[in-house]
Amino acid sequence: MTAAAPFPHADDRAAAVCALLGSPDDLEDPDVRDPAERARDLLRSGASADELSTSYRDLDVALRRAGDARGLVNESRSARVPGISHDIKVAVCPGPAQCTRVERARDLLPAPPCAVNGTRMRKRRLGPRQ
Repeated sequence: MTAAAPFPHADDRAAAVCALLGSPDDLEDPDVRDPAERARDLLRSGASADELSTSYRDLDVALRRAGDARGLVNESRSARVPGISHDIKVAVCPGPAQCTRVERARDLLPAPPCAVNGTRMRKRRLGPRQ
């Protein structure tokens, strides 16, 4: 049994870098901007496949660390599909005595109970900037 490659095609990664560089909101974080610009420079210079692969991997890690669950090529960076979001649905503290507890919220299940406030936590979307 063989493992699948982490990225489908080199062209997909180059297109994802292009879309990322065209989105100023995604480049506000210097930890993302620097690897994106490095990947762009390698693409422009005609770098080897190994250099590009390393650069893409670094950019993918930087995006995920910055909270972008898509990484570099999970779903198209340039298109939005109705009903699909890169935000994560979470359950947060519902009461006036706010705690910092955050739990992943499942779509079809109720939010978990909050032991402090004696009620269910409320669901909300947690985007990459939070």
